[in-house]
Amino acid sequence: MTTTSRRKFLKTTALGAAAAPLAAPAIAQSKITWRLQTYAGPALAEHVLDPAIRMFNQIAGDRMQIETYYSDQLVPTGELFRALQQGTIDAVQSDDDSMASPTEVTVFGGYFPFGSRYSLDVPVLFNQYGLDEIWKAEYEAVGVKHVSAGSWDPCHFNTKDPINSLADLQGKRIFTFPTAGRFLTQFGVVPVTLPWEDIEVAVQTGELDGIAWSGITEDYTVGWADVTNYFLTNNISGAWIGHFFANMDRWNELPDDLKTLFEVCCQQSHYYRQWWYWGGEASLRVNGTKMQLTTIPDAEWQTVEDAAVKFWDEIAAESETKAKVVEIFRKYNADMAKAGRPYRYG
Repeated sequence: MTTTSRRKFLKTTALGAAAAPLAAPAIAQSKITWRLQTYAGPALAEHVLDPAIRMFNQIAGDRMQIETYYSDQLVPTGELFRALQQGTIDAVQSDDDSMASPTEVTVFGGYFPFGSRYSLDVPVLFNQYGLDEIWKAEYEAVGVKHVSAGSWDPCHFNTKDPINSLADLQGKRIFTFPTAGRFLTQFGVVPVTLPWEDIEVAVQTGELDGIAWSGITEDYTVGWADVTNYFLTNNISGAWIGHFFANMDRWNELPDDLKTLFEVCCQQSHYYRQWWYWGGEASLRVNGTKMQLTTIPDAEWQTVEDAAVKFWDEIAAESETKAKVVEIFRKYNADMAKAGRPYRYG
């Protein structure tokens, strides 16, 4: 504020006219620099993060710049929350689950089984059904600013061997998110945790049988479609729930207009992904040549959907906050079912 007031004063006085050239070094010295790490590797970040940060940096100019780091570059993804809380990193793009957030809402981050059917479900749940308020309160309590939530792609399996029935999942070593893995173990899936950049090689060497991390757009974008042969059209969630977070102290230090600019650029990022994934999922199913599509019949897949309802009960029993979030998911999905087509089919 002192620098801003001085600049304003110099500009409105005769002394200011003479001294104006000397003000430039002060502007350069006052530039704010943030470090932001994403869960995504470089190829994926080119879409899910980079356009928004380039926009921010271009508009903010000499006042502020955000340096971006990709999956595991500064700290392992599982340590992102702690690094953010401590101020080692100024901002993070991730889901709660992957970054090991110690909040009551962590289990709902990433892919909460059948919590959503379509990508638009996520922003509606946060902006119209109350999830945003819960997330902000949970993170404020641990010194982190929850900036905003958005949707990514649905969660499908891409595998080396074909999956045509639930029996085909038995014993499959699958890279997936913690909560999704916890849910899928009842169907014989063996969840495996590895650094993101090691996944492609792990599939090639046989350490992994497949991946349940993304939709088909990511499979092609990051190279996983090159090492797996089949894509299962059934999914366990219609959209990944991810967020932008900031260290609370760094956030509070920002002028209000830079806070607004960051929020707007995050929203632009959410919008970009909304159409990039939605169009990509359809286009690559129709035009993609690298993976063969397989499907588990609806009647058999209903077993998985029924199991998700019991899983929700299990999660709701763990705490009052979790029960509140589960109730919102129940209410929302009941409303969508009553609304009928195109919100829900069947």
